[in-house]
Amino acid sequence: MSGCPAGDCRTSFPASTKGTKKMSLDKDVNESEFHARLIAEVLEAYPDKAKKRRQKHLNVAKAPTAEETAEGDFLSDCAVKSNVKSIPGVMTIRGCAYAGSKGVVWGPIKDMVHISHGPVGCGQYSWSQRRNYYIGNTGVDTFVTMQFTSDFQEKDIVFGGDKKLETIIDEIDTLFPLAKGISVQSECPIGLIGDDIEAVSRKKKKETGKTIVPVRCEGFRGVSQSLGHHIANDAIRDWVFDKNDSPEEFETTPYDVNVIGDYNIGGDAWSSRILLEEMGLRVVGNWSGDATLAEMERAPKAKLNLIHCYRSMNYICRHMEEKYGIPWVEYNFFGPSQIAASLRKIAALFDDKIMEGAERVIAKYQPLVDAVLEKFRPRLEGKKVMLYVGGLRPRHVVNAYNDLGMEITGTGYEFAHNDDYQRTGHYVKEGTLIYDDVTGYELEKFIEGMRPDLVGSGIKEKYPVQKMGIPFRQMHSWDYSGPYHGYDGFAIFARDMDLAINNPVWSMFKAPWKKAA
Repeated sequence: MSGCPAGDCRTSFPASTKGTKKMSLDKDVNESEFHARLIAEVLEAYPDKAKKRRQKHLNVAKAPTAEETAEGDFLSDCAVKSNVKSIPGVMTIRGCAYAGSKGVVWGPIKDMVHISHGPVGCGQYSWSQRRNYYIGNTGVDTFVTMQFTSDFQEKDIVFGGDKKLETIIDEIDTLFPLAKGISVQSECPIGLIGDDIEAVSRKKKKETGKTIVPVRCEGFRGVSQSLGHHIANDAIRDWVFDKNDSPEEFETTPYDVNVIGDYNIGGDAWSSRILLEEMGLRVVGNWSGDATLAEMERAPKAKLNLIHCYRSMNYICRHMEEKYGIPWVEYNFFGPSQIAASLRKIAALFDDKIMEGAERVIAKYQPLVDAVLEKFRPRLEGKKVMLYVGGLRPRHVVNAYNDLGMEITGTGYEFAHNDDYQRTGHYVKEGTLIYDDVTGYELEKFIEGMRPDLVGSGIKEKYPVQKMGIPFRQMHSWDYSGPYHGYDGFAIFARDMDLAINNPVWSMFKAPWKKAA
């Protein structure tokens, strides 16, 4: 059964709700008006100053502007204020710059060792949490699931850690001779005490002959993990591209592409790569899930960059376009409608051979799509979903749900920029609730007010939402499932949504608002 009674997903707050007026919704109130009233009710709990600041981050998707309508396929205008500091005293779900660099961009590169340079905690809590799948022998030629830390102590803070870093790099070079390079992921104390990790990196590159990359991703930089993505991209530009004195021999073809911003969560990049290669393209680099240093070094030789996670990797794509003349295009491999559209968009940038290959791939997998829809759409049709995730998923997965007959009633990002919300207008309809850097309080109250059939968010939100009696899927790392990309991934996605919503456990669970006062 569903997490809320059929047709009763938008009712009043529980009588026990404090700090807000009890709110009810008549059946004739439209969705836009209801969501606007819900925002107003939630904001009432804040002091005036905090209320004024948070109000700019919450909105209801409006009809597209005349300019957007003229541009084409906008469904709505999702403008909210974004990419600014979180308000002190509220529970934000964001991460830091270190998380964006080490946890997202650099960590999945499998044949490099990534040092968490600073106290042990940051490395410990970012250890293997992203499920970046890879092929290799761990501890021999691949190191993704290993944790390397300089384990700063008080004396390192007082006297500096440069010599310690040199010693660690020497030890890594001795213990792991097949490692192709090392990245130094700076934690907060490194920037505060002024250690010169760049000088150490240059020195050790000369001594070892290997690529050593210093990354200034101290957690205090910026307002979220987003700046960490940008810093990591800049480190690739400055310390990897055109820096190998003896690059590998590499013969190019007219069909070489890089897949950028796919981190191979649960095998996503592999299921995407299958489709691209079946249509006739050659994937010469995958950034950065299951990636090697050599793939990054030869990236400027590709004919096209295909970017999946725009937010985390658009910077390096823009650089390659400006310096090497490599065009880039966004694509979306969540759900059959977007997969087909993306394959055709990519193919249109090549010749007839690739365009015919795209149609052949779409036709090949149509029976699988039909079977998935026949089985799961009747069980999921009309179910309402709220999303709150990071980089691209608050918009990219929308059509995958729509393909199953499900409806997105609210969506938002942890660390989006204005152009992310612009892009979201291509996916969500007018009346959708939009929330940026939503606080723990706001998200809880939105869920109470809207009573969705499913919430898709992160691990920090999973258990509180389930305790509210609402099914949940972890949409950062697929709840230990996946892949969700590609046609094969869509079958797994549909199964997982069905398992979450129609799990019989919900018939044995009484949501807080259904209990007697």
